[in-house]
Amino acid sequence: MRASILCLLFAGLPACKTAAPSAAPATVKTAVKLVLNWVPEPEFGGWYAARESGSFARHDLDVEIVGGGAGVPVMQLVASGKADFGIAGADEIVMGRARGIDIVPLYATYQTSPQGLMVHAERGLATIGDVFKSGTLAIEPGAPYAQWLKKKYGFDKVKVVPYDGGVARFVKDPQLAQQCYLTSEPLAARGAGAKTKVFLVADDGFNPYLGVVFARRALLTEKPAVVAEFLAATREGWRNYLDHPEVANATMGKLNPSMSAATFTEAAAAQKQLVESSDLGAMDPVRWTTLAQQMLDLGLVDKPLTVPLK
Repeated sequence: MRASILCLLFAGLPACKTAAPSAAPATVKTAVKLVLNWVPEPEFGGWYAARESGSFARHDLDVEIVGGGAGVPVMQLVASGKADFGIAGADEIVMGRARGIDIVPLYATYQTSPQGLMVHAERGLATIGDVFKSGTLAIEPGAPYAQWLKKKYGFDKVKVVPYDGGVARFVKDPQLAQQCYLTSEPLAARGAGAKTKVFLVADDGFNPYLGVVFARRALLTEKPAVVAEFLAATREGWRNYLDHPEVANATMGKLNPSMSAATFTEAAAAQKQLVESSDLGAMDPVRWTTLAQQMLDLGLVDKPLTVPLK
């Protein structure tokens, strides 16, 4: 107002102009790289939802989501600083720390592990222990959960064969049981006409968090605000995905055309019960301690281990 009045008083002076309001400086967003441990699927829906809904942007982050797959060294990429955050299972993190990799878990997507054993419903098996009494089991015997099952039940009465990643053999052989993720193989088998029953390993006592976000400890020390903003956006993204998965599913479907839109929808619905929590992503130190002791008992780590949550 004062500038306008002065301009009117000295209208004859050519240099007199009303000052234009200065534009607010654009906020510089921090570039962040997140590496997944598999291809884009509903198990990563929360991060794609955070990107598509603008949660990352609202937290001043520019997040690059890098799809993973077999052989992608997620832990090494994070530990070396080539990526800021990675996704892994809690059992992998325990083993990584036992090897001296200084990483810290920050957020656990799956509160209940989706890892299980899938059988034909018509076999009438009542418990997971029944799987090991007869028939054939397709499994990766070196996986921590498989080692745990072997120690508890033994593999001497069941024929163990390699897991081939599909369900064609399962559909054809009514005596075949196989490892599965609740959100994957059972959906494919039912789509092929098989009636299935799934026993979750978590229900039998081995329940590592899965879909765990982790970072190298140095990042927490050097950029605590970035870590805090990333985790806040992650929680928003997962809340968004659990309530409205459609947009993120469409984005992931373009990146992973091998999975149908219907399967994305089914998998998102199947995993909701395993992810949902009053405090999304929360982790219980007691569960980490229990897991570390189980890994020690299995000989997968060679010393007692404390996994810091901060």
